[in-house]
Amino acid sequence: MQRRQILILATAGLGTGGALAHHGWSSFDDAKPIFLEGKAATVKWSNPHVELMLDVTPTLVLPSDLAQRIVPAQSASVDSRAVLAKATLPTRKDKRWEIEFAPLTRMDAWKVPEIKTGQALAVVGYTFKDEKGSATLRVEYLWLDGKAYALRSSPTG
Repeated sequence: MQRRQILILATAGLGTGGALAHHGWSSFDDAKPIFLEGKAATVKWSNPHVELMLDVTPTLVLPSDLAQRIVPAQSASVDSRAVLAKATLPTRKDKRWEIEFAPLTRMDAWKVPEIKTGQALAVVGYTFKDEKGSATLRVEYLWLDGKAYALRSSPTG
């Protein structure tokens, strides 16, 4: 019986550790914003946060107006002008990126419509330091159907 209890506790601990590791944002390099654009290959519109696989535009270029784009105010203190001005293209050449958005409650607060497979979008966000590891981007700003969304916190007003 004691051996079974140890096995159950160990298994439960592994599940919790994996969940905590998955939700940590500290591994993303918020000093180097990245711009990506493409089409949603798959979409998971559910908690703990929205995720999609983005097929990157084959001829990806940094928009010349990116630093001047207007993004909505949000409750977190974020210097959107500076973030957009620092944004670059990724140095890695992955054709597909995993894109991590905010939780559904925040997506609802911003009134972000559900993204559909095949839909075009652009994002600025953060990947891992030195772009190491998987091709994953945590979204800070989203452009969808001609509208901009700032996803770090809730909208103001």
